[in-house]
Amino acid sequence: MRLKTFEAHCLRLPAATKVVQWEGTSVFKVGGKMFALGGGFCEQSGGGYMFKTSAMAYQMLIEQGLARPAPYLARAMWVQLVRNNSLRDAELKAYLGEAHALIVAKLTRKSREALGLA
Repeated sequence: MRLKTFEAHCLRLPAATKVVQWEGTSVFKVGGKMFALGGGFCEQSGGGYMFKTSAMAYQMLIEQGLARPAPYLARAMWVQLVRNNSLRDAELKAYLGEAHALIVAKLTRKSREALGLA
């Protein structure tokens, strides 16, 4: 998936926002909490996109050689794709939707309501 497509998909997720941080990295957040990263630091650290995963997806993506533990974020179950095209577009979109949902689930009820995600 190309970076523009990745960014457009992330921004289509409910209440998602984008900020540019860390050496030009596109950081996608919901409720002020990160769920995906693209460009900038991701490319400089030798790989593709980074995103939050479930414990099962984390293990599966790494075991299949599609991803590796994300630098600085691995303890929170984040992966970094080996290449931006490691997954088919539909698969990556599904993982990004899951990353978004995992973060939304951790927000307080009040925060979810304020964002229209209740």
